[in-house]
Amino acid sequence: MASNIGMMDSAYFVGRNEILSWINARLQLNFTRVEEAASGAAQCQMMDMTYPGIVPMHKVNFDAKTEYDFIQNYKVLQDVFNKLKIDKHIEVNRLVKGRPLDNLEFLQWLKRYCDSVNCGLMNENYDPVERRTKGGKERSIKGSQKNHKSLQASNSVNSSSSEGDCARQGKSGIVPSAVNPSLEIKALTKEVSDLKLSVEGLEKERDFYYEKLRDIEVLCQSPDVENNPIVVEVKKILYAADEEETA
Repeated sequence: MASNIGMMDSAYFVGRNEILSWINARLQLNFTRVEEAASGAAQCQMMDMTYPGIVPMHKVNFDAKTEYDFIQNYKVLQDVFNKLKIDKHIEVNRLVKGRPLDNLEFLQWLKRYCDSVNCGLMNENYDPVERRTKGGKERSIKGSQKNHKSLQASNSVNSSSSEGDCARQGKSGIVPSAVNPSLEIKALTKEVSDLKLSVEGLEKERDFYYEKLRDIEVLCQSPDVENNPIVVEVKKILYAADEEETA
């Protein structure tokens, strides 16, 4: 099932920069922090893009400001999960608090799920701005019924099967029986570019946290505070790995 994505899965090693780029590119938004997705509206529309027309967009509040409004959006999202038989419980109480890590983990899971359904390809017939502007009014979306039926059928199998299908088609999403060399090269080039961006993002995050740890270490070594009980405990944590390796 979709929820069987363990914490050591590669999905959870996708950096926040890649997640933000993914959301902004597909939904034509301008998020700069993962916390901006705490309202649940973007997640609802990402599912609407994956399964066109399945989300009652008129119930999704993109201007939500309060936790109460956030919760209403997540209720819509959970209903969609239930309809599609996606075995994933949404930790609403944690997400609405806007904590970066909680929201990042959920968005990482969502990206992995959406990619497993459509092999990472965008629905060219889907206009995210129009869907938001019209508030999901009842209207026909070109190809939505056909896409919805085929995608819902593919969702009846577990996520590992979906990933296997994508792997057989190639990560570019091109079916081997109709290989177009130029398109395949273009898709692979884009994949390499995306991976490079992902690595760069991870390196920046690593350097950021290393610098923070270094600042804490320098502060703990200050004569004014080095004997403080709390500082002593912090130093034990900082040097715990080194002591284990020495032992």
